[in-house]
Order: sequence, then C-alpha cells, then structure tokens
Amino acid sequence: MKGRELSESPTHLKAMARFRIALINMPPAKLLLFGYVSYMLIGWVLLSLPFAQEQAVAAIDTLFIATSAVSTTGLVSVDPGTSFTLFGEIVILLLIQAGGLGYMTIGSFATLAIMGKLPGMRARAAKHAFNLPSNVKPKQFVVSVVIFTLTVEVIGALVLWWMFASAGEQNPLWLGIFHSVSAFCTAGFSLFANSFEGYTGHVGINLTIALLSILGAMGFLIVVDGWRTLTGQARWLGFSSKIIVRMTGLFLALGTLALFIAEPSIRLLPPTERLLAAFFQTMTATTTVGFNTMPIGPLGLATLMVLFFLMIIGASPAGTGGGLKTTSFAALVGLVRSTLKGRDRVRYLKRVVPQDRLQLATASLAFYFTLAGIAMFGLFLTETGAAFELVMFEVISAMGTVGLSMGLTGELTELGKLIVILLMTAGRVGILTFGIAIASHDESREEEADNDLVL
Repeated sequence: MKGRELSESPTHLKAMARFRIALINMPPAKLLLFGYVSYMLIGWVLLSLPFAQEQAVAAIDTLFIATSAVSTTGLVSVDPGTSFTLFGEIVILLLIQAGGLGYMTIGSFATLAIMGKLPGMRARAAKHAFNLPSNVKPKQFVVSVVIFTLTVEVIGALVLWWMFASAGEQNPLWLGIFHSVSAFCTAGFSLFANSFEGYTGHVGINLTIALLSILGAMGFLIVVDGWRTLTGQARWLGFSSKIIVRMTGLFLALGTLALFIAEPSIRLLPPTERLLAAFFQTMTATTTVGFNTMPIGPLGLATLMVLFFLMIIGASPAGTGGGLKTTSFAALVGLVRSTLKGRDRVRYLKRVVPQDRLQLATASLAFYFTLAGIAMFGLFLTETGAAFELVMFEVISAMGTVGLSMGLTGELTELGKLIVILLMTAGRVGILTFGIAIASHDESREEEADNDLVL
C-alpha cells in the first residue's frame, strides 16, 4: 500500500505544481474571475447542505444566492430569511464579507499575515483589482482596508443592534450584525422579507444604513488617501479622491431632489418621510447597496429613469459597489466637454486626464451596453411576456450589483436565472475586467495606423 502511495505521490505533486505555475502566470483579470467563481462555487456547496436550509431550496436557487452574495448584489430568487437556517444565514454573511472585501484583499491579507510581504504576482493583481494609483502601495492598502472595514462594521452592528432592540425586533444582535455587514459591503441582503419598507420613517435606521453604504461605496482609496492627508504624508486629497467625493455628493443631491419632486408614491408621504424616502432610494441606487424603503414595482417611469442612470454609473473604484464607477463617468464627461470646446487634450477639474484612462472608460461603456443588450435579448426569449422596463431594470441592477428588482427576480425561469448569475459575476469582477478575462488571446501587436478612419 505504501509503495502504491509513493508511486502516485509524484503525479499528485506534479499536478499541484502545474496548477500553482498556471495561477502564477495567469493574467490578473483571469485570476480575479477565477477567485470569485471559486468563492461562488464553495458557497453553492455550503448552501446546498441539508442543515443550511429551512425548507428545500432548488440547486439553481442556492447557486443564485451564493453568486448574489459574493457579487454583493442582493438579488434573491428565494427569501433568505425564511429559506435558510442560522447556519445558512452565516454562510451568506461570510460570502458577502468575502465579496465586499474582495478576493484579492482576503488572499493578500492572509499572505501578509503569514509571509509579512506580498509576492510580485499578488501585488500586481491587487493593483489591477483596485485600480490603485502609483503612489499607493498594495501592502499599505490591504492592511488599511481590513482594519477600516472591521471597525466600521462593528460600530454599525452595535448601533443597529440598539435600534432593532428598541423597535422590538427578535434577535436584534444578529439583525444588527447581518445588516451592518450587508450595508457596508453594499450587498443589499436583508433578513426582512420586504427589505426596510417597515422602517420608511425611521430616521436612525435609514441614516445608519445610508452612512454604512456610502462609506463602502466611496471606496477604500478614499480611506488611504484621507489617512495620508491627515498624517502629513500628502498635502491634499488625490485627483481620484476629489472626483469620488464630488461625484458622490452631486448624485446624492440631484437624485434626492428628482425623486422628491417626481415620484408620486413619495409625494404622498409626510414632509420628513418624503425627504428621507427620496434620499434613501437615491442612496441605494448610487451606492448599489440595493436596500429599499419603498416598493420598487409601482415606481413611476420618471423615477425609473433616474434610478437607471444612477445604477449604471454606480459606486467608486476600490470600493464595495458596482457599476461603471464615478471616475469613469468623470473621464467621459471631460472627454465630451473637451471635444465640444475643441481642446486637443481632455481635462477635468483643471487636470489632464491620461489617454489610457480615457481608453478604459470608453471601452467599459461600450462593453457595458453590449453585454446589457445581449442579456436583455436573452431574457426576452426566456421570460416571455415580461414588460420591457422590468427586464431592463433587472439587467442594469444585476450588472451594477445593485440588487433592486421590480419583482421579476422571483419569477425568472432557470435559463433566466443563469443569465442573471452571469451578469452578477461580471458586475462584481468589473465589466471591462470580465471582458478581458474571457478574451481568448492577446492582440497587442502594433500595426500601422490607418488614417482613413472617419468618425
């Protein structure tokens, strides 16, 4: 028996060695996709265990929930609060935390704890995953992210625990922990069947959830940049941080005003609740957290237009949210303005936007609408009879990892669920990164420019 084990051992070792070499040589985009898909499959297996389920849940639904949790989307095909046991809910929470912190953050932090440094391959992948500027070191970034995340989530859990206890909820501590993590990771998973519709007028819970979501969505880059400024390592916030703060504030203000004025169901509320509801729904789309205090299905078309725009742009880079990102939108705004004014270089906030950033922003926008169009076409085939706006809302929500739904998610066919699973995966990895990861080969060879192209 020992002889047989020894004879087989080299084969196993060679296979493991080949796998390790393949990971080391894997391009950063493919490595990120591989990592997130691995987390989703592990979550699928754990949620499929009998003692994880309060009632029988189909395999496609456990995969859907696992993908939604890791991608921090929040779309659910079954109600998590009634479908899963406490063990299942803990698994969902851990998947949300893993997805929110990010595959590279967790792996890099573990590597730092063991080795005290980041190998070259992991450092490069971390920079790619978070789009870090050259002046931010991956090691410093990873440590700051973990400390900041745990600190904010603990404080948020304690505050929500007290509020849920005051509201008479059962198991307020678990509700506080779950919703604090879900909010900061902009996951939108709730143990309440109707999200936070029961707390439309509760100022404390609304503002706590909003603050947690905004902190997560604005991105960890703000944390590192802010700390460098406070400690004197830098005089001012970096260019990216200034854009993130300005864009986030602008979207929150304009979106709140638009919903306050335009949405009929919000206009029926008392003045204080009206402002709170308009702000919360704007916040939930802007940060891509996906909680709601008002039913989404009956919202008017004007409101849906506002939410479409906010969900497409989404959160900020190096954060827990999805979407095209505020910085990409700023680059595109700069491109349009500079083109209209006949400038030879693109500027935003009196700064020149690098050509490679513009290329990434425009490519992201093009690939986003290409993927959205293909997905909508697929869902129109699988979900016969579904209204156009319901399908469009579902696609944008999934791709932006928002998690809001007009009611279509629970009615999806199995093929429809697979399409949405693919969209949620793409949204978490990053739309353009997902495209790069599934590209068959690199076509980086230089070719002679063709000056005959007319635009």
